[in-house]
Amino acid sequence: MAQLQIEQIPVLSDNYVYLVHEPQAGVTAVVDPAVAAPVLDRLGAQGWKLDWILSTHHHADHTGGNLELKKATGCQIAGPKADAARIPGIDLHLAEGDRFRLGGVEAEVLETPGHTSGHISYWFADAGALFCADTLFSLGCGRLFEGTPGQMWQSLRKFAQLPDDALVYCAHEYTQANARFALSVDPDNPALQARAAEIDRLRSAGRPTVPSTLGAERAANPFLRPHDPAIRGRLGMEDADDVAVFAELRRRKDHF
Repeated sequence: MAQLQIEQIPVLSDNYVYLVHEPQAGVTAVVDPAVAAPVLDRLGAQGWKLDWILSTHHHADHTGGNLELKKATGCQIAGPKADAARIPGIDLHLAEGDRFRLGGVEAEVLETPGHTSGHISYWFADAGALFCADTLFSLGCGRLFEGTPGQMWQSLRKFAQLPDDALVYCAHEYTQANARFALSVDPDNPALQARAAEIDRLRSAGRPTVPSTLGAERAANPFLRPHDPAIRGRLGMEDADDVAVFAELRRRKDHF
């Protein structure tokens, strides 16, 4: 498996920015830089030059550092073609099925609308790394600010093709709150119970809960499991379709 060196940078109140370094070619990208200064500090500490910004969507807590980093480093910015007008400094427009090469490692671009209309995710298959920003969280998913439940469910289903050991690099430390909600709709799930206890231990120690794996999410994340009879029974939606169950889960989480 090809190697990437991934540096997780906590910023703002609960965001994660990721430096992604391909050591053979010596090229580096940053995913969704909310602010520039911590990224520049980490680049300096590692002795890396920034070549690319990979934007997933237009929200300021994901693009706020774009222009400052571009000015400071001369890097280029890649982002969603469907939302190019709202990505500061964008140079390269990416759409479903496009391939982005970072040195010797290639990412497949997945269009994952729902949280925003133009959201994309980056799947580095050779390195087993998924950068999904605000589409999939550990034990949760993003709020539907611009998309519909049907769009978001179809976006999440795109991750079904990926292996269980894929690492999920989401963009926020929301996992402990997500676990509390998940237990309210799936209280008898042993995988979820174990994950919630692990999360509490990690947070008590001041450690991040992400990345997780897709296998762990499939076992415990209710937003990936609207087909599950236990969840359907808890919601009183035994005969509903998956989109309707997903929509009800999202509605309940919004008001939890």
